[in-house]
Amino acid sequence: MLPRVIIHNAVSADGRIDWFEADVGVLYDLAGRWHEDCALVGSSTVLAAPESAVRDKGTWEPQAPLPADTRPLLAIVDSRGRVRCWRTWLAMPYWRGGVAICSDSTPDEYLQYLAEVGVDCIVAGPEKVDLRAALEELNMRYGVQTVRVDSGGILNGVLLRAGLVNEVSILVHPALVGGTSQRSMFRALDLASPDGVIPLALVSAETMGEGLVWLRYKVTGRRKKKAPRTI
Repeated sequence: MLPRVIIHNAVSADGRIDWFEADVGVLYDLAGRWHEDCALVGSSTVLAAPESAVRDKGTWEPQAPLPADTRPLLAIVDSRGRVRCWRTWLAMPYWRGGVAICSDSTPDEYLQYLAEVGVDCIVAGPEKVDLRAALEELNMRYGVQTVRVDSGGILNGVLLRAGLVNEVSILVHPALVGGTSQRSMFRALDLASPDGVIPLALVSAETMGEGLVWLRYKVTGRRKKKAPRTI
């Protein structure tokens, strides 16, 4: 069974996710409304964190989850085994535990590192992560029913192109960035025809804060059974 997947991003008025100052307080306050079971993050997003959070420092012992702990899991997609700051991230109060999403090609040395820091692992896919299989395993192993994607355009793009997303939530900021790079919330190969356009239905539009607009869309196309789904 696939969990419900929600993409939630802060963007500029022209759809960029860089350079403008995002109101992260409002962004994460809104995120709490879904009461997600799991926050899904791409490894590139983790590695873009401040330098102090990129690699574990000091000593840390994993804490056993408390009874009836309702905090979400932190799941990081990382087939190349690049994230070495699990201790740092799990010391934050936001998550009850961590799960690395890997593939058959993930180095054994990295899997050993995960075991040493007390992080569970889902292996899905031969070379890259099979996101459909990983989502199904999150549901079966941990009972995850709602996943909020807290990531950049690459992971968003793979999930959207694979038809794995139920809802798109966008917090639009009153700023224009411009540019020719692809730093948008949806990065994927250019389409060869209109057939790949993803139809959306507006659920709600709400103004808030200093010129912010919160848009929620339902993905109206059916979630595909067979589609590119790896990262």
